[in-house]
Amino acid sequence: MSTEKSMNTAKPQSGQQVRETPRRPRLDRRTSARLAAAEYDRFADALAELAPEDWAKPTDCPDWDVRQVACHTVGMAAMAAGIREQLRQQRVAAAEAAAAGVPFLDALTALQVRERAGWTPQRVLAEMRSIGPRGARARRRVPSLLRRRAIPQKQLVADREETWTLAFLVDTILTRDPWMHRMDIARATGRSPVLTADHDGTIVGDVVGEWAERHGRPYRLRLTGAAGGDWTAGEGGQVIEMDAVDFCRVVSGRGSGGGLLLAEVPF
Repeated sequence: MSTEKSMNTAKPQSGQQVRETPRRPRLDRRTSARLAAAEYDRFADALAELAPEDWAKPTDCPDWDVRQVACHTVGMAAMAAGIREQLRQQRVAAAEAAAAGVPFLDALTALQVRERAGWTPQRVLAEMRSIGPRGARARRRVPSLLRRRAIPQKQLVADREETWTLAFLVDTILTRDPWMHRMDIARATGRSPVLTADHDGTIVGDVVGEWAERHGRPYRLRLTGAAGGDWTAGEGGQVIEMDAVDFCRVVSGRGSGGGLLLAEVPF
């Protein structure tokens, strides 16, 4: 995909932009639902292609191998699929975070991995096939009134706390998370991830839009590969050309970069 997108509202400012209102999704609800369902399917397909020895390979996620990344993804999808499981995970994670003095999200993801520590790769794959469609349906059906509400936990992005609406979590983060972990698994196992303009290109474009909003400065960005494109805002800004997946890795905190690439985007 190679489309020119203009964001002329960006103004030269230094550092990460401070947002006063809860963050909302940039994509419309129908597009978000389509991406959610497709990404769960693609994640399961990626697991199905792994060789037995791939599951124990280390990933860019500290202390997690491929199987543990997959277990976290299944656990997060299970949390999205039903309110009872969501409340259970949140209750346990909140208690463990308070007891250990760690961030809630760290406690939550650790719980998801720990509870599936004894699962075989075959079970992980089977559960992903089963829970993915249910998670996508449940996310699509979240009522509008709830979607507009801010979630109670503050989120730390680029060393600043911010507030998200439930819609941003449900529509955006819960799709970016398995997408990035699919890239993590591909990188760990030396495989090429399935990438298309309509799916991955839409996810990347959404990341670019939020990244541009967060730094608020002029830029010209060219991302290569099936999920790439061209974006620009203002005059005389930093020029960046790189692979689309590598760009997302860098702004997620998985890689190194300078200048505007220091502006973080949550996944």
